[in-house]
Amino acid sequence: MLDIQSVSPAAERQTAPRGQTLLRRTQAPPWVGFLESGRVVLGVMVGEVMEHQLGVLEGPCWLEASSAVLDLPPAVDVVADSEVVLRRVPVAEFRRTLADLSRPARGVLEDVARAHRQQTELAVSRLAKDAEARCAEWLLQHAEPLAQGGMAVQLQERKRSIAAQLGIAPETLSRVLRHLRERSLISGSGRSLNLLDLTGLRSLAGV
Repeated sequence: MLDIQSVSPAAERQTAPRGQTLLRRTQAPPWVGFLESGRVVLGVMVGEVMEHQLGVLEGPCWLEASSAVLDLPPAVDVVADSEVVLRRVPVAEFRRTLADLSRPARGVLEDVARAHRQQTELAVSRLAKDAEARCAEWLLQHAEPLAQGGMAVQLQERKRSIAAQLGIAPETLSRVLRHLRERSLISGSGRSLNLLDLTGLRSLAGV
């Protein structure tokens, strides 16, 4: 319904390197971003680290346009996952385009934006579930019995891939595994993790 050419054909292109924060939750920027090319990660940051990953977007697409339609700050943090080309449209210009739509079209757009915002907020709240709980559940699901007794998990995938499955950053996964070792719930490092306390892990995972 809204493409960059109809909203702001002269919007200036800007390049951002991988790792640059493009949007922060609760901080409404004076512009609406259109990702012309490249890939971004959506999620929840703690400090300067993407602690919980919600998903990945690849251009061309709008970034958090639903929030702009509803005149709300972004619901998620957005970080460049590759070099990106971004076009920034001033919020006032973006909203003038909305005002030019017919009332039925604007109503549909606002309804869709509201539903998307609610879904995003729900997903963000679920991300807030303790990362340790999700990690403990994953370990239990992938545990295999050892010949000498006990259970262990053989990490067949890279930690980056496992972290993506859990919706957390690789750094968060490493931190969680360290905490589980410190609590004597697991032991080992590298590709093999021994599950020392299955009852404790089940309690942590809520299963």
